[in-house]
Amino acid sequence: GMKIEGYYGRDGYALIRELIPRAVAEQFMTMVKRRKLPTGVVPAAPDDLDPGVLTRNVFELYGNDLPPMKTFLWGLTPAMEQVTGRRLVPTYDYFRIYRDGDLCHVHRDRPACEHSMSLTLAYSDGKPWPLELGRAGWDGPKDIKTRDFGSEPAASLAMEVGDAVAYRGTDHRHGRTTPNPNRWSAHLFLHWVDPEGPHRAEAFDGK
Repeated sequence: GMKIEGYYGRDGYALIRELIPRAVAEQFMTMVKRRKLPTGVVPAAPDDLDPGVLTRNVFELYGNDLPPMKTFLWGLTPAMEQVTGRRLVPTYDYFRIYRDGDLCHVHRDRPACEHSMSLTLAYSDGKPWPLELGRAGWDGPKDIKTRDFGSEPAASLAMEVGDAVAYRGTDHRHGRTTPNPNRWSAHLFLHWVDPEGPHRAEAFDGK
C-alpha cells in the first residue's frame, strides 16, 4: 500500500510511494491507447496551456475527454486528504505525455491547483524523471517562469510508476529542469482546493 515520505503539512510537499498498483497504471495506459489517440502530439489550445511552461507542445487530455480520469480524481481524494491532513474538494485533472528531452519550466500553478498531485503512469524506458520543488514555498522568488530555481534550494523527487508527489501547487515553484531521459513518459496531474479556503470557488473547476 501507499507509503508517505516527507511531511506535507510542514514542507508543502511529500512523495507517495505505490499510490496506485503498477497494474492499474498499465491498464490506464491501455485504455488511453485504445482510444486510438493520434500518433505524435496534439498542440494544446493556447487557453489550455501556457506556452512558456513547456518547451514544446505535448499531448494532453483533460478529465472531461476521458471519463475514467474523473474517477481517478474522485477516487484519489481520500488518499490526498490523508497526505495533506485536510478536507479537500476536487477541481480538475489532466493526462499528459512528455517526450525525449522535454523540460518543464519552473512555475507556480493557478488557484484551482491549491493542492496538487503528479502521478507517474509510464516511462517508455523505465528511467525516473524527477519533479523538482522549491523548498521556500511562497517565500521563494516570484518569477512567473524560469529555466531553473536560481538560488532557491529545491527538492528533487524521483518517482517510479505508480508513485506520486503531492505539493501545494500555488505556493511552491515546481518544474523538471533535467531533460526527460525516456523516449516518452506519461503522467496524470490532479488538483484539489480547500472547501473553506480562499480558492473554494474553483471546486469542481468552477462548474
